[in-house]
Amino acid sequence: QVQLVESGGGLVQPGDSLKLSCAASGRTFSDYAMGWFRQAPGKKRDLIAAINWSGERKYYADSVKGRFTISRDNARNSVYLQMNNLKPDDTAAYYCATPQFKDSDYKAGGAYEYWGRGTQVTVSS
Repeated sequence: QVQLVESGGGLVQPGDSLKLSCAASGRTFSDYAMGWFRQAPGKKRDLIAAINWSGERKYYADSVKGRFTISRDNARNSVYLQMNNLKPDDTAAYYCATPQFKDSDYKAGGAYEYWGRGTQVTVSS
């Protein structure tokens, strides 16, 4: 059974940085892509960053490109999201996710079928 547990959320001020972590278990972590989604109140859940199984390929939504960095440590079964220059619009629940299949397109949000419970990020002065 795949389990994903996010951590690292919190309340920060505009311009601050925050690093989210996601610990995975239940299958061979290094075989699968990983992604970070976020969902603000009243809005749909969107894929904002994704990384392929090896870490060589990454995807970013335009809204976070240049400010957020996704990375993974296959030895630690973990994926990270470094968030810099945070803005109030970044306020959302952030979810770690992974696809069911090894050959899924890591950039395709619809491929992600396993989810963590999420961690809240609030950016406010």
